Amino acid sequence: MKKVTPQEAKALQDQGWTYVDVRSEPEFTSGHPAGAVNVPLLHAGPGGMSPNPDFLAVMLGNFPKDAKLVLGCMAGKRSANAGALLESNGYGSLADQAAGWGGPGGKGWCGSGLPEGSGAPAGKSYADLSKKKA
Repeated sequence: MKKVTPQEAKALQDQGWTYVDVRSEPEFTSGHPAGAVNVPLLHAGPGGMSPNPDFLAVMLGNFPKDAKLVLGCMAGKRSANAGALLESNGYGSLADQAAGWGGPGGKGWCGSGLPEGSGAPAGKSYADLSKKKA
């Protein structure tokens, strides 16, 4: 899986790649790259973050294994973990937007001047995507 900057991730989106934001639903709703979809690797709960047991099933149900996907999170750890899981399950066209949304030193998508979205756009929220599982 190749690592890309926010600007490179946007260029991939412009070429038809799908940006999958693997942050929790509240994080996604508070702000995300424009055009991104949300499939959390972890869920936020009262005791902190816990694994999303449906992550892989939701990905398989919505994206074929030959889909071109950019993965992003807050600062790079979750997207790298999601990418490793997807690669081990046959996904081959993956890019890790390693600076994430917030990124270290403000170098993530949020501070880059790239287009942003907020809320949970129709068809792009986890609630919508989780209706279709493999």
